[in-house]
Amino acid sequence: MTNEEILAQFGPREAMEYDVVVVGGGPAGLSTAIRLKQLAAEKGKEVSVVVLEKGSEPGAHILSGAIMDPRALTELFPDWREKGAPLNQPVTDDAFLFLTETGGVRTPNFLLPKNFHNEGNYIISLANLTRWLAQQAEELGVEIFPGFPAGEVLYNEDGSVKGVATANMGIGKDGQPTDNFQLGMELHARYTVFAEGARGHLGKQLIAKYKLDADADPQSYSIGIKEVWEVDPARHQPGLAVHTAGWPLENDTYGGSFLYHMENNQIAVGYVVGLDYANPWLSPFEEFQRFKTHPNIRWYFDTPEGGKPAKRVAYGARALTVGGLLSLPKTVFPGGALVGCDAGYLNASRIKGSHAAIKTGMLAAEAAFDAIVADRRHDELTAYPEAFEKSWLHTELNKARNFKQWFKKGLPLATVMTGIEQFLLRGHIPWTIHRQKADHLNLKPAADCPRIEYPKPDGKLTFDRLSSVFISNTNHAEDQPAHLTLKDASVPVNLNLAKFAGPESRYCPAGVYEYVPADGGGERLQINAQNCVHCKTCDIKDPSQNIVWVVPEGGGGPNYANM
Repeated sequence: MTNEEILAQFGPREAMEYDVVVVGGGPAGLSTAIRLKQLAAEKGKEVSVVVLEKGSEPGAHILSGAIMDPRALTELFPDWREKGAPLNQPVTDDAFLFLTETGGVRTPNFLLPKNFHNEGNYIISLANLTRWLAQQAEELGVEIFPGFPAGEVLYNEDGSVKGVATANMGIGKDGQPTDNFQLGMELHARYTVFAEGARGHLGKQLIAKYKLDADADPQSYSIGIKEVWEVDPARHQPGLAVHTAGWPLENDTYGGSFLYHMENNQIAVGYVVGLDYANPWLSPFEEFQRFKTHPNIRWYFDTPEGGKPAKRVAYGARALTVGGLLSLPKTVFPGGALVGCDAGYLNASRIKGSHAAIKTGMLAAEAAFDAIVADRRHDELTAYPEAFEKSWLHTELNKARNFKQWFKKGLPLATVMTGIEQFLLRGHIPWTIHRQKADHLNLKPAADCPRIEYPKPDGKLTFDRLSSVFISNTNHAEDQPAHLTLKDASVPVNLNLAKFAGPESRYCPAGVYEYVPADGGGERLQINAQNCVHCKTCDIKDPSQNIVWVVPEGGGGPNYANM
């Protein structure tokens, strides 16, 4: 049944009214809600705020490196230390390595540009920080509905955003309501703030509807794949932050790694690959596994004589919005706003986005609060982008505006130009480089590219996808429609497989897409939607944009702890 047919049979939906509805319970969305309630308390006003979170709890779907610049958090909560925010491990040393297949060269710290220095920053679990932010929000009176994904944007007759509707629950694989069916509910608001993270399902629709990206460069994305390991204390240096570039990627492919030495003898290790890569044989997941075998890297995970064997305890993946300032769309439209990575405020040159998410949530909240006090509704919160343009965040992103673009010209030139722009010029750059095309348009035919053969995993240092997904605690209700949908079911075989050798079977880090023998001969695409870790890579990288990611039933997906 279509949504219209379901509404005709089971509707109308129950509606709830709020001053502000926030879609997404990550750092950006929670900071929006918190700042609204702070302002309401300061000014003696009543402002009703609700946060919808598709995960089973705030933080369940949050994954990041992460090194955090606490500047925005300090603005939101000057007393965050006293309140027990989980920023416990300051960065104690930076190491930046350029790797070859068998060795590496460390850049002296005094030659590192400022954007690669992390003095005053903290190695954190962003998932745990998000849980803490949710506690602060609830103490201030914010309503949080976990397990309620926003599935639809609602519009007023004049075209402004009215609010959102949550997804229906209890729809079977056949599209028919089951005995557990529950109709979604509508949440109406003066203003709706979208904070879904990178490649937000509804944010993408809003950008297209209002042509918010008409004056921006095409957006760019990367995929970040991460593991957390418990290692022997002899292999652990609390606060050490290691970044690498070079091997195993070719010089024409954007990417690099991180190893962050967390608390409790744990290391967060991850790999980032730009989704503008050209060779369809490339697999970001396998590149990550291969990276760990480098002599300079595997040392951290080897067992010293008489020591404790290293153990992998967590896994996950997530897309990053990395286009920066030049790819930033217009962030306001009638009745709403985009904040955090739903808009694309991450600073790729610093490998940081949580401070930007918090700051933009605060700026949007301040604009919305003033509008509510003035008894406005459903108009554009123009004060939000105006405040951003005057903020320290705009200054920071402007200094890094060319960072991603240089890497399309190869690692050697990108390294030199990043050094010139960030080290010699200190970010005061007299030129601007624009991107010309979206990531999915960069993929070349498989016949034109060298095939990449990856070694088999050993199950000790390197692993396969399915064992990795297992420790991400990913779960979806079995009897529900696949939330990974195809506009045209013939495209995977006729185009993706025929021209690009089925790249979805390689770029997905969770084994969702698999080409299997078809009845009557040939192959067909099998979608194992239950494996999906909600990284959004397929929605971004599919060469014909035939795959569309939509929200599954509430609470489905990964359940990240300490990620």
